[in-house]
Amino acid sequence: MDKQHLRLILNGKSAGRNDVRAAVQAVRAMGHEVSVRVTFEAGDTARLAKEALRDQAQEKIDTLVSGGGDGTIHEVVDAVLHELPAGEKPPFAFAVLPLGTANDFARHIRLDPADVPSCLRFAARASAKPMDVGEVNGCVFVNMATGGFGTQVTSQTDPNLKRVLGGAAYLFTGLHRFSELAACEARIEAEGFSWEGPFLALAIGNGRRAGGGIRLCPRAKLDDGFLDLTILPFPKSGRGIDILSTLLDRGVDGMSNGLIQRKARNITIQTQKPVQFNLDGEPMNGQSWQIGIRHHQIDMRR
Repeated sequence: MDKQHLRLILNGKSAGRNDVRAAVQAVRAMGHEVSVRVTFEAGDTARLAKEALRDQAQEKIDTLVSGGGDGTIHEVVDAVLHELPAGEKPPFAFAVLPLGTANDFARHIRLDPADVPSCLRFAARASAKPMDVGEVNGCVFVNMATGGFGTQVTSQTDPNLKRVLGGAAYLFTGLHRFSELAACEARIEAEGFSWEGPFLALAIGNGRRAGGGIRLCPRAKLDDGFLDLTILPFPKSGRGIDILSTLLDRGVDGMSNGLIQRKARNITIQTQKPVQFNLDGEPMNGQSWQIGIRHHQIDMRR
């Protein structure tokens, strides 16, 4: 096995974890180089990702590892791609050291967040495979973009509640706040597809899960050149809480009817009122959304 140089961008909140230190020591003991950069404040992740691109010109970096949650891999990939000419592939592969609350993307690529050393060993040993990334209004996402009611649940869930209840926190907050939220009216268009009406939640998936393991796009693939669109129309009856409970508890697999699902390369969404979208958990607000896929834009250790 060739010696690898891994550059680890580590979320500062995890810098003191014993399992993270053990992981770095284990991979160095395998003969690989691991250079660690730790974030301290907002903006550091993007800055360090750009720094890795500059350093790559002087010292070869084989893999840029995102040490954090879904938001960290999102920030790292987005920052790198924004520094490169349109369509150009980054000079290194990406990998994930899952240290977040949900770790939805890491679970999709079959990493175990409970075994951090094995995840970093995987980053050093696994082959780098081409992977798509999604794009919303010029900003990329690695795993999933979500909008509507489900998005507001995620953004309004108290961090302490998330820590105690895990994925169930999203269900708890959703039911608690349901009466305060109304349907989002939208017109959604894709290749050979058009839909208009009020929706409770929608997801555009490159990956399959979001919001702490909720399967919103169960047939999504990371490298097929398509995004998976899932629309949950707002129920006409008063069954909103029941439907939301089923979605957050069992994902779309547990829903017998009413869902709209399509595969598409390009999607346009226009909403009557401003709505929040989450790109890998990072919020954006607006009314007009141009969504597309960048086929095989990056290489990922997976």
